[in-house]
Amino acid sequence: MSIVPVVLGLAVALPAGLACAQWRRLYAPVTAVTSALYALPAIAVFIVLIPFTGLTRTTVMIPLTLYTLSVLIPSVVDGLRSVPEHVRLSAVAMGYGPARRLATVELPIALPVVMSGLRIATVSNISLVSVGALLGQGGLGMLFTDGANRDFTTPIIVGIVLSVALALVADALLLLVQWLLTPWSRAGRGRGARAERRAAAAGHADAAPVEEAAL
Repeated sequence: MSIVPVVLGLAVALPAGLACAQWRRLYAPVTAVTSALYALPAIAVFIVLIPFTGLTRTTVMIPLTLYTLSVLIPSVVDGLRSVPEHVRLSAVAMGYGPARRLATVELPIALPVVMSGLRIATVSNISLVSVGALLGQGGLGMLFTDGANRDFTTPIIVGIVLSVALALVADALLLLVQWLLTPWSRAGRGRGARAERRAAAAGHADAAPVEEAAL
């Protein structure tokens, strides 16, 4: 239940972030709205939604989706703004249209920044979803309410440990996805490491005659 709101939030954040990157004046009001939504207490949102959606998972997922926007939209905008201008101009010079340039040039370069925001939103949602236990839809949050109702700390500790473990697993999976989607970053690091080794070897080779002359 914590993954679906992140996916929905990303589906909203991508076009919203693209619009904010294209028209910079939109960014401030959009982030102001998402920050205000993030400040809304989940319980208050539940009370408003229950007459319409009932005690269902939808009632829990709507506020969780809204909360992700305060992280995902800035991540999309920052990622797109990190694309060097000369790269965009080179793509235009090669005849890339706006859609093709976005899909094949800008989004791949922005991906690491977007994935960082996605990781934060996912881990945050895993902790926030436990509040759904108040509606009987909390997943691991049920362990917290069970422990509190029985004045028994073991379920609470188990819930905390499982939540942390789930967050770590989700974060590791997203890192793996990023690693798979950005092969050029691995190639760049490999070339950089080889260049550093060659430079170090050249430095040692240059230093050897000097040391022999000194002796």
